[in-house]
Formats: sequence, C-alpha cells, structure tokens
Amino acid sequence: KAGSMTISHLRFGPRPIRSTYLITRANFVACHQFSFLERINVLNVAEPGATFLLNSPYGPEEVWDHLPRTIQREIIEKDLRFFVIDAYRVAREAGLGGRINTIMQACFFALVTGEYANAASRRADAGGYLKGVLSLERALAAMREAIRQTYGKRGPAIVEKNLAAVDRALENLHEVRVPGRVTSAFDLRPPVPPEAPEFVRRVTARIIAGEGDDLPVSAFPPDGTYPSGTARWEKRNIAPEIPVWDEDLCIQCGKCVLVCPHSVIRAKVYDPALLAEAPPTFKSAPARWVEFKGWRYTLQVAPEDCTGCALCVEVCPAKSKSEPRHKAINMHPQAPLRETERANWEFFLRLPDVDRRKLHLGQVKDVQLLEPLFEFSGACAGCGETPYIKLLTQLFGDRLLIANATGCSSIYGGNLPTTPYTVNREGRGPAWSNSLFEDNAEFGLGLRLALDQQAAYARHLLRRLASEIGETLVEALLEADQSTEEGIARQRERVRLLKERLIALPHPEARQLLSVADALVRKSVWIIGGDGWAYDIGYGGLDHVLASGHNVNLLVLDTEVYS
Repeated sequence: KAGSMTISHLRFGPRPIRSTYLITRANFVACHQFSFLERINVLNVAEPGATFLLNSPYGPEEVWDHLPRTIQREIIEKDLRFFVIDAYRVAREAGLGGRINTIMQACFFALVTGEYANAASRRADAGGYLKGVLSLERALAAMREAIRQTYGKRGPAIVEKNLAAVDRALENLHEVRVPGRVTSAFDLRPPVPPEAPEFVRRVTARIIAGEGDDLPVSAFPPDGTYPSGTARWEKRNIAPEIPVWDEDLCIQCGKCVLVCPHSVIRAKVYDPALLAEAPPTFKSAPARWVEFKGWRYTLQVAPEDCTGCALCVEVCPAKSKSEPRHKAINMHPQAPLRETERANWEFFLRLPDVDRRKLHLGQVKDVQLLEPLFEFSGACAGCGETPYIKLLTQLFGDRLLIANATGCSSIYGGNLPTTPYTVNREGRGPAWSNSLFEDNAEFGLGLRLALDQQAAYARHLLRRLASEIGETLVEALLEADQSTEEGIARQRERVRLLKERLIALPHPEARQLLSVADALVRKSVWIIGGDGWAYDIGYGGLDHVLASGHNVNLLVLDTEVYS
C-alpha cells in the first residue's frame, strides 16, 4: 500500500517492445523516498552513465554526506548523473501536502528528454533518452492537460496547485557535484535489527531486502505457517515528519491513540518510580485518573514506524491559548528526532501495561491504555480502516478470531513478508484467516460452529471426568460468568488449574479434554470485510449468516470504493 516500496519498470522506444522480464540494466533510476537508500541498494541495476534522480530533504551541497557508502560507490564507479529535488518541500509550498507524484513526474520528463539536462548539466555528454522523440515542452503540455482532466472535477484550486507544482519542480531540480571518492561514515543498515528472532533474520529480512527469490525452499515453514508480530521489525522510516507530544497542553483524552492507523501512538499510566531508568528526553505528566492518582502518564510515538499521516494532529482538541496553531500533538522533522525517540520508545515498551480489569472499556480515555495487537501494518498513511481493526484487537484481541474477506484488509493484514497481528505478554493474540472474497461470511460462521463444537465436547468430557478432576472445579468451569473482563480472567485461571490436573490423569479422555480445554474460555468471532464483499459479492452469504442467529460479529469496512 502507499508508503511501501513499489518498483515500477518503464521501457520506451520506436519499435514494439517484446521484453517480458524486469529491467536489469536501467538508463534512468529514480528514488522517491530518501529512507529507502538506508537499507536498499537502488542503484544495483543502473547502467554506467545512467541518470539518478533522488527525492531528498538535503540540498545538492549536503546530500552526499547523507548517502551510505554503497550508494556513493555505485554513483562514482558507474559515473552516474545525480540530480536531487526536495519534492516534499515543493509539495507543501504548492499546497499539495505530501503528494509528490506530479513533481517527480515533471522531473522525470525534464531529465529523460535531455533538454533540462543539457541546459543545467556540468557534463558535456548529458543527453536524454527521449531526445528527438518527445520535447520537454510537449511533455509538460501533456502533463498539464492530464492534470486538468484528472483533477478538474475537484475544482480549479486543486488544478492550479498541481500546475504550480510542475513549474516549481523544474525550479528546484538540482544536479549534484559528485566527489571523486567515497566519504560516507556509514553503510546500508540491515533490513531488520540484530535482536530480531532467528526466522525473521534468516527469512523475513531477505524478503524485505528484495532477495526473496534467492531463498531455497528449505528456508520456508513446511506447513506454511508464519510467525505473527513481525511487522515491528521492519522499521521503514518513511515519515518525513512525526508527531511530538507537548505534555503541558495534553488533556489525556486518548483521541490521537484511537485514530492512529498504525498503532504508533500509545499511552500508558505507571508508577513514577519506574522513571528512574528513563532516558533523559523521556516525557511524562501527572495521570488524570482518579483510579491512578499519583501515577504518571506518557504518550509516546514509535518514530521509525510512523507514516506521517498527521491524523493525530487533526483530531487533537487541545490548543495553546497564546498560539492556536500549536496543539498537544505537533508534527516535526523525523530525522533529528529518530535516535532519541527510538530510545524513548524502547523504554516505553518495557513499562508494564495497566490491569485491563481496572479500566472502563466503554470510554476512549481508558481504551487508549489497552495494548493493541494489530500494529505497524502496510496500510496507506492515514488509512480509515485500520483504526477500527486496531480497536477490535484492543478490546477482544487475546480471545479474538477473525475471518477476513479478500480486499485491502487482507493485504495489509495477511500479506508477506511481515504480519501486523501480534500477541501480548502472555502469548495470546488474534487468530486470523482469509478464505476467499465471496464466502467470508460462511467462513466466519464455520469458525463459530467449530468453536461451539469444541466447547460442547469439552463440557461433555468435564462431566465424564468430574469425579477425577474435582466436582467443585468442574461446576465452576461449567457455570462461569464470562460477561466481564474479571469473569474471563477467572475462567482462564480455572482452565490453567484444569490443565494441571489433566496432565496427571493417565487415560485417553484426559488427553482429549486437554486438547480442547481452551475452548472453555469465551471467544469473540468477527467477520471482517469491505463493502464490495458485504454489499455485493458476499451479500447472500452474509444475509444467511446473520439470519442463523449464531454468535458472530460483523465489521464492514465501508469505504464506498469497493476496497
């Protein structure tokens, strides 16, 4: 999805193109996200003498010192022509926010037609690959006409902003004077941190690095089951700006935590004694809860996982009286904050989570303190679907089963190489599966029926083994009230005690009960999908399942665009 690494291959020429393979020798390479250079050698396919266009927050005089050694070496050894533009700055100045596609496309045409390169390049051999085929004037005229057709229905203001961005793009495109030697003090960072689990380092990291095709079959799990909670190891660093918390203004309402699509803003309350080991830049404020009087409150951002959507800033209701544009959450450049906020985030994760039994789960203020079990997905920046899935995992995640229809939610939820669904400290988390597009309601009903059958079988075996297990425990298990968090916690404790007693029993029925004992704890089954599934392709099945009266829940991610 948007913000993830997408590689586009383009060939053009005067004769029909019959190449049915990806480009391995490119005359032009453009990188639209500067952070990709930190972990990917985007120039390994560049031909000697090719053109390299980079969207960079650093200007032509300073960008060289911020490139990894591998990238510097590729530029020098292949004698590449190197151009930079701060496309995000140009987009902001043109009123386009973070949309840089128009700007980067204008730069592409300026360089491949050869006219801009010939006028601005310091090299005599600078030339365009479309020279004699398409002039820069014709290319820009075609772009402007496409802008009018594409954005015309959104009003003249949007059209004018995009047209202005085209002109500003050429004004801000600069060639970089390439030194004669490699000078960088750092190189490409590994795809995942060294503390990542062994499977993530051995397999997932290779896929993230674009080397998945080189992995042998023996490297993959034989049954196709992949570990969960692996999205936390990606650390994509794709946000030019991240939220910064002003603890003095914050009213601790939790709205920013609720709306964050990627679970990168989190809140905790804790004993102030725990701050003794906090990093010097770690922020906190007195907790505004009667139940947690004397405790501290922290709102922390994961700097390397944030996508920079700024929804948290939009939803924040706390404003400075002296400076209305300043809120309790404000966007600041990520690069200068990355190291300190990384340390703050790691310390924050080590703080204990509050006992959920002490919280009022019908209040946003309390829900913000629940641990999300859906984090750092590959969904688009500012996604409107993922906050609901995140909230679902906060409320029911440790006993949640999800049947997911094919669509956006199955891509960012279950696509390789990483998985955003994760587990809590006890190892409990959502069970997720995707069948097809059209049969998700029936699939979810099947999950419910299977759970009910397991629970019925467990109750049957409990009654048969009551004399050996203990009548008191069996009665408590069968009559348990699981309508509250406290009731579910007590049932889990009873199941733990049951398992201990079953292990000591010798006969087969004890083994059978042990295999289904967890079904005695209440489970929450959710059928999730987009409006294309729920209101069209899968409507017949959905109608049938809802009419069945079985205990299933439905979440329709209704974007009205068939996602």
